[in-house]
Amino acid sequence: MTWFLGLGIGGLVLLVLSLVFDGVLEGVLDGLGGGLDGFLSLPVIAGFVSALGFTGAIVLGTTGTGAGVATGAGMAAGVVVAWLTWMFSRALMRDGAVPAPRGDDLTGTSGSVVTAIPGDGYGEVLLYLGGQPVKYAAKASGPLPRGVEVWVESVLSPTSVVVRPVER
Repeated sequence: MTWFLGLGIGGLVLLVLSLVFDGVLEGVLDGLGGGLDGFLSLPVIAGFVSALGFTGAIVLGTTGTGAGVATGAGMAAGVVVAWLTWMFSRALMRDGAVPAPRGDDLTGTSGSVVTAIPGDGYGEVLLYLGGQPVKYAAKASGPLPRGVEVWVESVLSPTSVVVRPVER
C-alpha cells in the first residue's frame, strides 16, 4: 500500500509543479506527443498517476485482493481521470476569442452629445466601443445641444459619425 500512496502523492506533487512552473516543464514531453495534442501534458500525467496511486491504495486497503487487482483498478481510474483532465484542459484552451471591436460596430449604438453639434458642422459625442468610452466627432441633420441622447446612423471615418437624436 505504501507504493500506491507514494504514487498518489507523487502525482499531486507533479500537478503542483506543473501549475507553479506553468508550462516550463512541458518542454520535457513535447517530443513524445506525436500528434496527441496535449494528451501527454503534465496535468494529464499527474492526474493519471494520482488516480492510479490513490485508487490502488483504496482497493488494496478495503478489499482482500492482491496488488494485481489494485493495480488494474488504479490503471482504469487513472485512464478515466487522464481523459477527463485532457478534455477539461482542451475546453479551457479552446480559442473562443471575440474579434476586436471596429468602428463599423458603432452603427446602431447610443451615446450622448458632449459638445453641441451645430446644424452645419461637427460636435462631439461620447460612445462606447468594446465597453470603453470614446469621443467621436459627430454630424447631425440639425443642431443638437449638449447632453442629448443620440443613435449612431453611420460611420463616416475612424474618428467621425453621423448621429440622430433618440426619440422617446
